[in-house]
Amino acid sequence: MSTQAATASVPYKEKKPFDYTSYMRKGKLPHIWCPGCGHGVVMKSLLRAIHATGIDQDNIAMVSGIGCSSRTPGYLDFNTLHTLHGRAIAYATGLKLAKPKLKVIVTTGDGDALAIGGNHFIHACRRNMDMVILVYNNYIYGMTSGQSSPTTPQNMIATTARYGSIEPTFDTCDLAKAAGATFVARGTAYHCQELEKTLYEAIMHKGMAVVDILDSCPTYYGRFNKFKSASEMMEKIEKDGTISVAQAAKMTPEQLQGKLVRGVIHKAERAEYCEEYEKLMEKAQGK
Repeated sequence: MSTQAATASVPYKEKKPFDYTSYMRKGKLPHIWCPGCGHGVVMKSLLRAIHATGIDQDNIAMVSGIGCSSRTPGYLDFNTLHTLHGRAIAYATGLKLAKPKLKVIVTTGDGDALAIGGNHFIHACRRNMDMVILVYNNYIYGMTSGQSSPTTPQNMIATTARYGSIEPTFDTCDLAKAAGATFVARGTAYHCQELEKTLYEAIMHKGMAVVDILDSCPTYYGRFNKFKSASEMMEKIEKDGTISVAQAAKMTPEQLQGKLVRGVIHKAERAEYCEEYEKLMEKAQGK
């Protein structure tokens, strides 16, 4: 865990029940996600987190690329951009520079963010621009028939890995931290209430916030790898997939090997890109 200074933020306070449809584009429903997909759970946690921040809908912009996760902005009544495969972060960067007061949230998948969009991902973290990147991580390309992704575990089956993937995986959080993101966290679709609080912290953070969200794809990853049901996949996330930050603090480095830590993993303060850019413009204009 990082020992650097944490960025101050308003403590999370759960708000009273609200009408989810006030944030929805009803004309876009029903959604296209498969039965058992965790994306709807993640979207609900996101809406609860946004509602708790009190940020006005008109001051939020959601950006996505291509993939199952990238359908999220289409269902939500914010300022939204549905862009090219792997290019969501590039579009979000331009949007944030043009409208720096907007809270920009990128919803992307493990393939969209870390494969075709990987270069944009690492440089966005390096810049520390004030935005949120949510990586819906279901270990596979769900929209395009189940190809292996940068997070597909070794030996697991995909359409492009019929005998099991032999490639080592990216750890989204390690990658984000190493590239310079100042807020790095992990949540799961199973731990939805905990995820809500993590997303709230990410949105309130000043700087680049990355949240790796472990999710389930029963249609491809589940069927290929002999899971009996979507609920079995969720139970595996709960029992075997992650440990909390509090649990990790009590474990030795040897015990932590192979474990994915859940919660806020890294939080630090560093100059935010848009503010530094504004200073540069003032200097260039002789102000």
